[in-house]
Formats: sequence, C-alpha cells, structure tokens
Amino acid sequence: MWGSPLLFLVIFSAISCIWFAYHEPRRLFYLFKPLTMVLICLTAILGGSSLTVYKMMIIGGLVFSLAGDTFLMLPTDRFLPGLIAFLFTHLCYITAFISEINAVNWWLPIPFIIIGLVFVYFIFPKLGTQKIPVIIYVVIILVMGWLASELWYQVPQIGTLMMFIGAILFTVSDLLLAINRFQGSFKSYKALNLTTYFTAQLLIVISAGMLVL
Repeated sequence: MWGSPLLFLVIFSAISCIWFAYHEPRRLFYLFKPLTMVLICLTAILGGSSLTVYKMMIIGGLVFSLAGDTFLMLPTDRFLPGLIAFLFTHLCYITAFISEINAVNWWLPIPFIIIGLVFVYFIFPKLGTQKIPVIIYVVIILVMGWLASELWYQVPQIGTLMMFIGAILFTVSDLLLAINRFQGSFKSYKALNLTTYFTAQLLIVISAGMLVL
C-alpha cells in the first residue's frame, strides 16, 4: 500500500502546496491545493475495493471537498458557499459511517459535546451574521467525529483506527480554519490547516481500502 505511485504523488503535491503557501511563486499554491484533492479523489475512485455505500459516500465527500477548496481559494469572499460544500462533505462521511454502525453508545458523544460547547463559547461573539451557518457546521462536524469514534469502538481494526484519526484531524483542520477567520490569523495556520486536512482525507480514503497498489 505504502509503495503506491499514486500515494507518492499525493504526498508530493501536498508538500508542494504547503511550501508554496509560504513561498513564491504564490500561484503554484493555487495549482497544488486542488491538484492534491484531485489525486486523493483518484485514489478513491480507482481503488480496488468493491463499490459499497461507504465507498460511494467517501467519494462524494471528496468531490464536495474539492468544490469547497475551490470556493475558499477564489479572490472574492466565498466563505459561505465553501462552508456549505464542506457541510455536504461531512454529511457524506456521516452517511458512510452510519452504514457500518450497528448501535450507538451514550457516553461516546460526551467529549465531542464538550469540545463543541467550549469552542462555541469562545468564538460565538466573533461570528457576526454567520452565527447560524457556523454553529450548524460545528454541530455536523462533531457528529461526524462522534460517529467515527463509534465505528472504531465497534470494529477495533487498523482501518477503522485510521478512519477515526482522519475524522479527528478533519475536525482539527476545520476548527483551525474557524479560529483563523474569526479570532485572528497566525503564522503557522496554513501549515497546520493543510497538513491536518490532507492527512485526514487520505487516511479516510485508505481506511476504506481504496488505495491503488
């Protein structure tokens, strides 16, 4: 799996994207960010696993992620369309996880509820007119993280562990984006956001056995 040429292309493109987020020529950042997601999408589409509900929903989520990335890169502010696109990403991932879950445990959502309440407490005054869509988005992404934990708890295998780590990293990436936008930018934001984002997407894809060998 780790020797896959496509995997190396994903890693090369992701590293290049992070590099050009801080270095010239800046236009290469706008090339490598969508290219990385296109390569991850190809990894999922061309993967050897059978076409299950899980796989179809993961591919759908990746496509919405690519759309969200595109909106967020546009020169004019397209934050809300980008937010909606990523909302559909998480809904796709939620559907994928639900398709593999047999039951839920009442205590597993508790850490995610606490994280959500703390995050909203600190960021709510900064949201302005975007309070409702941002709060809805935070709820959805924390539900995704919770369901990922449910799936890993029920099926404690390496694949579900990678899926869970991917879901958590995706949550971290989105929370970093919100902090950067509403609390103020910080120098290491781009590197942290992109690293957690690309790693999350790739781990979720690999967890479904979609990596081309």
